Amino acid sequence: PEALMDRMVGHWVMTGTIAKRPTTHDVDVDWVLKHQYIRIHEVSRETGADGAVTYEAWIYLVWDAKNSEYAVMWLDNTAATNFAAEGVGHAKPDGERIPIIYQEADGSGINTTFAYDRTNDRWSWTIDNVDARGKLSSFATLTLRRK
Repeated sequence: PEALMDRMVGHWVMTGTIAKRPTTHDVDVDWVLKHQYIRIHEVSRETGADGAVTYEAWIYLVWDAKNSEYAVMWLDNTAATNFAAEGVGHAKPDGERIPIIYQEADGSGINTTFAYDRTNDRWSWTIDNVDARGKLSSFATLTLRRK
């Protein structure tokens, strides 16, 4: 797991679509807190009428050895969180993929998958919304390339 997380470290340009709109974000990734967490800082290049970026996130990814899974806390400027349990994503290792599941009590949630392309040294991120019946709908399809 740590080797896969190491491949995330660096400076990236993320392109693709979010909510069916083309987008470009800058993504910086580093190890923090004694090499225990990956910290991802994502900032959109798009700005609003006030000149502020339209999207910014701080994402923390950790390997939870006790449970043999990744845990993820995603904090962004779309809504404040109260750090409830359903706000923490979990992912069982899956080769070069980190398939994160955020699940609400009613079964709805968000599936976010980070997938590493070793041949091209790039990442893809896909984000799907999940309704209470388990039906997926695509929210984002993104590619990260090194700057």
